Amino acid sequence: SSGINAEYWLLDLMSLHIRRQRYELIHVWKIYHGLVPNCVGMEFQTGRLGVQAKTQKYPYWADTKRASQLYNSFGFRAPQLWNKLPRDVTLAETLPGLKAKLGAFMKQYYDRPPVCG
Repeated sequence: SSGINAEYWLLDLMSLHIRRQRYELIHVWKIYHGLVPNCVGMEFQTGRLGVQAKTQKYPYWADTKRASQLYNSFGFRAPQLWNKLPRDVTLAETLPGLKAKLGAFMKQYYDRPPVCG
């Protein structure tokens, strides 16, 4: 498993897990800029930390099956990822600018996917 991660690092590639997170963050940026429909009801607010995302409140009483689906859904997971980004990334004005800043930010951390591949 560590050999595969080392090969990704040597080849300057990201794992499928990180690429999925990157796609979700790009999609949140597109929602914020009105380039795609906001089907999940995400709300944005700009402050000293940059652009922060919030979603609708979900019922805490959902049963285990629904809770698992909820916590793995885009509408729940993507705003949490977005809010962890630094200010300069969230305030990117253009899509190429966002991709460059996002790539630089994500490559600072060693890629340890939950599963190999």
